[in-house]
Amino acid sequence: MATGLKAVRTARGWSQDRLIYEMRRFAEQRLLDIASAASLKTYISEWENDRRTITDRYAAILRPLLGVTDDELRGVVDDEQELQADGYADLLSQIDAAGSLSESMVPSFLAQTELLRTMDRQMGATGLVDQMNGHLAAMEEALTFAVLPGARRPIATALAGASTLAAWQALDAGAVDRAWRRYELAKRAAQDAESPLYLAHAMGEQAYVLADAGRPQLAVELVRDAQRTQPERQSPRLRAWLAAAESELCAAAGPEMELAAHSALERAIKLLPDDGEVRDADMLSIFLNTSHLARWRGNVLAKLGDASAMEELYVSLDSADESFVRANSGLYCDLAQAHLARGELDDARSHLQTARLLANRTGSVRHRRRIEMLTGRL
Repeated sequence: MATGLKAVRTARGWSQDRLIYEMRRFAEQRLLDIASAASLKTYISEWENDRRTITDRYAAILRPLLGVTDDELRGVVDDEQELQADGYADLLSQIDAAGSLSESMVPSFLAQTELLRTMDRQMGATGLVDQMNGHLAAMEEALTFAVLPGARRPIATALAGASTLAAWQALDAGAVDRAWRRYELAKRAAQDAESPLYLAHAMGEQAYVLADAGRPQLAVELVRDAQRTQPERQSPRLRAWLAAAESELCAAAGPEMELAAHSALERAIKLLPDDGEVRDADMLSIFLNTSHLARWRGNVLAKLGDASAMEELYVSLDSADESFVRANSGLYCDLAQAHLARGELDDARSHLQTARLLANRTGSVRHRRRIEMLTGRL
């Protein structure tokens, strides 16, 4: 089984020639000096066949270009890092520093997560891998040396939110193993933070990994288990989000779960607070208002082949926030699927073209896979 550069290149659907083209374009845009196309052809062949080591100079180009970590790029399987501490003095120094983080550094951690979330929403995740890895590593290091619960909880809460974001970014980039591990990190952090909100949200998003992997029934069970995770402590908007996620996953599971999909969707509509807010005050990673839920309803109906999906989706398109580039790519995919169900191939083709442009803009491997699947039905 291929690992390293060859694996991530082929997963992205790029030939070696395409990778060369993208590397040179990336370098030109940033005024970087790299080898000629002919030399790069030789380098890539040698990198992929373990005859040459990828230098840090080229790794710094390939990581954001392909949306992978350094270990994934180089094919490192075991990425465990040993704790480096030089005796008791160093240990106590790190513990003392961590003790003050809840008051000084946690707001900075949260602000950095928010910045990365905004950049991801507008530009995609592929160019943020290094920043996100460094961000998570800093919080994990802080949590490792935070001793008392009062110091650990705020750091763990920040880590849970950032890890869930990192996991969704990895899933979107096609790095399934990294996505799964990030969700496991988010769940452990949420448990350390004693936060059923973050735990349930991580479980709900992790269910999409199972659905994408071809285990929709298991995905439905996981998101239902998330809803049973101390529901009395979950916010109404989170409960609505989980119900909507259950509805989408039921729709993806096939016709036998159509009634369950409709039932979960109705539950989501009833649970969503009518407060005019877009984000959950208790959990800023949840974006959900009536417009978002209407778009989600259109997505579910399109997956079910329901003719009423069309009206919902076009209404959502009129009110779509252009800064949600990845979400809008999904919306155009939903429209294409709805038109395909009605045999309107020209309309479906037009929407898929727009969806492809948006997916390419964000580097979304996940959306490109769906686009190719729908294109195959034209």
